[in-house]
Amino acid sequence: MRSQTIEVVTGSRERVHDITSECESFVRSCGGDGLLNVFVPHATAGVALLELGSGSDDDLLAALEALLPADDRWRHAHGSRGHGRSHVMPALIPPYATVPVLSGRLALGTWQSIAVVDLNVDNLERQVRLSFLSD
Repeated sequence: MRSQTIEVVTGSRERVHDITSECESFVRSCGGDGLLNVFVPHATAGVALLELGSGSDDDLLAALEALLPADDRWRHAHGSRGHGRSHVMPALIPPYATVPVLSGRLALGTWQSIAVVDLNVDNLERQVRLSFLSD
């Protein structure tokens, strides 16, 4: 298995950050067929496969705001207002995704991208571990 860690700057706002190109570069360097596992080792971030750039990323953030409002209801209450919701989000958007790789290329659907979803405005940077398991 080959593995690499990349740094992602999500900044001080809620964000859906596209990492598809970094994932493509990594699997190209590995070559062949296998599986790419994308893992965010953080308690307040997730990995999603979805269409980006068409408004879906904003729709996702709006849906998460409706499901997990940034208010004072959360028992996990350190950090910025509503921070506890960031700790609940990975139960809905897990911190990992696995994507098939065929001939050194991601086998994503036509409109699928790989994104880090981060509601935590207190952490500006995230690490993402990319692991390739060849067949």
